[in-house]
Amino acid sequence: MMKLFSTVYKELLLLFRDRAGLLVLFLMPAALVIIVSLVQENVLKTTGEIDVQVVLADRDRGAVGDAIRKGLAEAGAMEIVEAGRGFDGGPGRELNRDGKADDAAVENAVAHGDAQVGIIIPAGLTRNMQARIDAQIEAAFAGKPASEAENVSLPELRLYFDPLAQGSFRSAIVNAIHRIILMMEMEMKAGAFTGAVRSFVPEMSDDWGSGRLLDLRVERTGRGGVEKLPTSVQQNVPAWALFGMFFIVVPLSGALIREREDGTQTRLLTLPVSYGILLMGKVIAYVFICIVQFGIILLIGIYVLPLMGTPVLEIGSSPEAVAVIVLSAALAASGYGIAIGVFSGTYEQASMFGPVSIVIAAALGGIMVPVYVMPETMREISRFSPLAWGLNGLTELFVREGDMISVLPEIAYLLLFAAGMLGAAWIGFSRRRRF
Repeated sequence: MMKLFSTVYKELLLLFRDRAGLLVLFLMPAALVIIVSLVQENVLKTTGEIDVQVVLADRDRGAVGDAIRKGLAEAGAMEIVEAGRGFDGGPGRELNRDGKADDAAVENAVAHGDAQVGIIIPAGLTRNMQARIDAQIEAAFAGKPASEAENVSLPELRLYFDPLAQGSFRSAIVNAIHRIILMMEMEMKAGAFTGAVRSFVPEMSDDWGSGRLLDLRVERTGRGGVEKLPTSVQQNVPAWALFGMFFIVVPLSGALIREREDGTQTRLLTLPVSYGILLMGKVIAYVFICIVQFGIILLIGIYVLPLMGTPVLEIGSSPEAVAVIVLSAALAASGYGIAIGVFSGTYEQASMFGPVSIVIAAALGGIMVPVYVMPETMREISRFSPLAWGLNGLTELFVREGDMISVLPEIAYLLLFAAGMLGAAWIGFSRRRRF
């Protein structure tokens, strides 16, 4: 036992003397978590996940503007700002009564990113819509085709988007506006139809067309009836913490190669210590480093990021399962680092192959881009990334309120990967000693 303790102490002492390695292990993942989480908070504005600003120039001052304001307010996650009340179009553009400066203010605000959406409601829109409906009903009662009522002009509702707004966000806003307009048209048509029919049926009620025919119920999909959407912090903290953990391949493989090149490994093997003890000492030391690494990132997510305006990190209802999957990921990362150190011929080979392979595994594992947006072939390949196993397990616990049972497959994959890497390293070392 003392031999193992001495080996672990030796590895930690060497690592703490490597200040550049410590920066890679601790500073890099912490900086990535903070930067990416803060950036993603702003990116979510263009995808509709958090409040977006909608600047509105209402030159109609009628039912259309009222319906759009009400509909967007009910949709949530939108802040409506009237043109001329916060967006003046920039220096030299004073608002005037004809509304043209309002239009310029909307275009300028959206083009410069001050608002994500701009809406211009032209003057006379409600009046022209009513005239069109009256013409359509008159044509219908006269037995004429609806096309004969199309000569009533109808101004267009204009919509502007921030150039950085993504396609899904644009589609959601356009569909919401279409829905609002459609509901308003149906109400206006029902009112006009009631007025036309009342001459034949005086007792006809005005609100006959306002009753709902179908409702939509959104069911909860979370465990125990709990439905929770992942925040930018819940996505990035576990992802980049895992990325940092696997980056121990750099100092770990480098330490193995330096020991082999400067003869330290040979001298150690002359002592009454087996290679298994030496190997286990390295694993324990670097697993400890990985756990400390992950703990620091968790503290950043819980205490530091909220000070910068992000949500607080929630680690779910099963901390013991989080601890087990973090330990499994640490073992997998340590095993991979040892395998690279054993099979790399030079320090340069390890320093090139190790980081590049981790970046590729991170990209395939959903650290940088969610797996569900990848092509089908890439999604299939991602199943073999150890970072994907770790991230899937932590996401299951942080977001879906999973437990130990639900993450057993990911834990098993990580432990099998660790065992496979350590076994391969043992075989490679044995062959190297024979030759």
